[in-house]
Amino acid sequence: MRIVIDHDASEPPYEQLRRQIASQAADGTLGPGSRIPTVRALAEDLNIAVNTVAKAYRALEAEGVLEALGRRGTFIRSRALPDDIAAAAAGAADTYVAEQRRLGIARTEAIRMVEDRWP
Repeated sequence: MRIVIDHDASEPPYEQLRRQIASQAADGTLGPGSRIPTVRALAEDLNIAVNTVAKAYRALEAEGVLEALGRRGTFIRSRALPDDIAAAAAGAADTYVAEQRRLGIARTEAIRMVEDRWP
């Protein structure tokens, strides 16, 4: 993620940050599932206030660009999928769930297995 804040610009820093992250998410530079820095880390890197970054992140969450998952971090939200791909993914998930149940694997363990293998 490459963000540049122009402290002399008329556009407020939080809006510069919001716009740049939204643009990078839209053009695929930041793909769905990409983890973005913590509020504190990005504020330090950009030499701006923590509240400025938090304000931009809140706006991006409201716009559906970001997804905050608590202690796991903040990520670029997945885009809406075309119907055929969504149906295929749901079918694959159904097959996975059915097989895990057949094997007697608990839900939390099945989810952990997927998360461990996700790049």
